[in-house]
Amino acid sequence: MPELPEVETTRRGIDAVITGQTLRRLVVRESRMRWPIPADLPDLVSGRAVLECARRGKYLLLRFEHGTQIVHLGMSGSLRRVPEAEPPRKHDHVEWIFDHAILRLHDPRRFGAVLWHAHADGPLEAHPLLASLGIEPFDPRFDGRWLHEHFRGRRIAVKQALLSGSAVVGVGNIYASESLFRAGIDPRTPAQRVSRPRCERLADMIRATLADALASGGSTLRDYVGAGGEPGSYFTIHAAVYERHGQPCRVCGTPIRRLVQGQRATYYCPVCQRR
Repeated sequence: MPELPEVETTRRGIDAVITGQTLRRLVVRESRMRWPIPADLPDLVSGRAVLECARRGKYLLLRFEHGTQIVHLGMSGSLRRVPEAEPPRKHDHVEWIFDHAILRLHDPRRFGAVLWHAHADGPLEAHPLLASLGIEPFDPRFDGRWLHEHFRGRRIAVKQALLSGSAVVGVGNIYASESLFRAGIDPRTPAQRVSRPRCERLADMIRATLADALASGGSTLRDYVGAGGEPGSYFTIHAAVYERHGQPCRVCGTPIRRLVQGQRATYYCPVCQRR
C-alpha cells in the first residue's frame, strides 16, 4: 500500500501542475471504487479552479472554492500525470483534465476512493474518514511526550499501536519496522511499556525515517509509481530490516528475523532491538 511518503511525493508532484488551474473536465470511467464515486461529481467540479492540493494522512485533498475532493490511492493505486495523447490504460478509472495537464487514477484493485465533501456539510476535519486520524508526524506537537501519552494503557504491541494511526498517522508497515529498528525497540514490546526516553527516540526516528524516504521519493513497491510515473528507490537500497529476513543486520551482523503481527510482516534484529 502507498504510505505517507509515497502519497506526499504524489501530492508534491501534482501540486506543482494543478494548483491554481481550472479543471476543465472530470472523467469517471469506473465509479465502483471502495466507495461509489458520486454520480454528480463531474458536474460539481468541472470548470472550477483547484485552490490547493493538500494531504491528511494518506488522503489527498483537492480543495475547491465550494468543497474538497478526498482521494485515496487504496492498496495499489497511483495518480500520475500523463501525456495528452496517451490512451487510457485498463484500470485508469478517473481522469482530471486541465489545460496543460492530465492526471489519471490507476487502480487495478479498486480499493481507492474519490469522494466529495461540500463546505455546506461542515468542517472537512469532521469527515468520517478524517475525524479519527492521529497527529501528523511532522507536526511540531509530535514528540516523545505525545507518543508516551497515547501509548499509556495500551497492551498491544508497539508496532500495532503505530499502524493503528490513532497516535500518529502515516507510519505504515515498512516505515514502522524501519523506525523501530532505528530506535532499538523490539516490535513486540507492549506499547504501554515503552518508556518516555524511548518514546522520544522513537518519535525522532519516525520523523528521520519518513524524511529520508521523502528525500528520495518514497519506497519502491511493486505497484507504486509517483505522480510523474517514476518509482522511488529508498528502501531498495537502504532498508535496514524490511524484507531482509535471514540477511545479516547492517549493524551487528545477526540474521534479521521475520514475524507476522496483525496479518502484516514485521522485520527486526533480535540483538539491536530490545523489549
